[in-house]
Amino acid sequence: MARPTAQVLALLELLQSGGVLTMAGLADRLGVDPRTVRRYVDHLIDLDVPVESVRGRYGGYRLAAGYRLPPLMLSDDEALAVLLGLVAGRRAGLATSAGLDTANGTAAAKIRRVLPSRIADRLDAVLESLAFTAEPDDVPAPQTGVLLTVAHAVRHHRPISIQYMSGGGRRSVRTLHPFGLVNHSGRWYVTGADPQLGEDRTFRLDRIADARTLPGSFEPPAGLEPAERVLTSMAQAPYRHQVTLRIQGTPAQIRTRLPASVAEVREHEEPGWQSVEIRVERLDWLPAVLAALDLPFVIDRPDELRGLVVALADRLAASGRRLP
Repeated sequence: MARPTAQVLALLELLQSGGVLTMAGLADRLGVDPRTVRRYVDHLIDLDVPVESVRGRYGGYRLAAGYRLPPLMLSDDEALAVLLGLVAGRRAGLATSAGLDTANGTAAAKIRRVLPSRIADRLDAVLESLAFTAEPDDVPAPQTGVLLTVAHAVRHHRPISIQYMSGGGRRSVRTLHPFGLVNHSGRWYVTGADPQLGEDRTFRLDRIADARTLPGSFEPPAGLEPAERVLTSMAQAPYRHQVTLRIQGTPAQIRTRLPASVAEVREHEEPGWQSVEIRVERLDWLPAVLAALDLPFVIDRPDELRGLVVALADRLAASGRRLP
């Protein structure tokens, strides 16, 4: 590559870092005089790269929001970060619709094709050597249009109307003041307030058939933590059994086995103890979890759980006394 062409591409890479870059700064980085920088800028403009000239004391050049995307230039580290991000995001269920999942693969292929062979071969070695300990998440994906509409409403504090299907198959039209988007275990959720009911609600995006922005705006509550709201809503879901426990230990110790999406943990009036509430459809898995906590606990309700814990303790004791 001739040196002037290489310098023009180097200028483009500097401009892609963002912000306004001064003439003196660009000349110093490229090792040329200011007049040559102006000539390189003219070359970029001839190639339809939207470069703006900024006047004033702190003026210089910057990339404008043009109608064409400038050629993408990535360093070795940046190329690896992008490709690994695409691979990991696809595995973790961060893609939305099936079309976007396909776009994930085609985007990775396009980046791979335009990389110099030296970098491409090294990245191929990483991707071919990479193994995952978990299987890809197989969860329903939301529609891309729904995700983008909800995200825009969250950012600009706009109410939305959604067509929703519940887990039981019931269809409804809801109005929502969306506070935030959350991805949990490969699923997308939106949390917000239902202005008609005056309650906080959480909805799965893959169950939203359509989302439309409504006129007006709203003010989200102070100290908002969307992820915490989603986890709390999961722990408060109306399942068959409501379990109340007292566990001696710290919240951090309890969270190792009972995450926020499963249990609500509050400080008990007795020092060193925590009140724990769990809503579950089945009780049979809880005795083993409580045993794995290895902390003193008291079952307030239900009595059925107490019997399951005693039965597990008897089985463990019998196995421990059994000789080979």
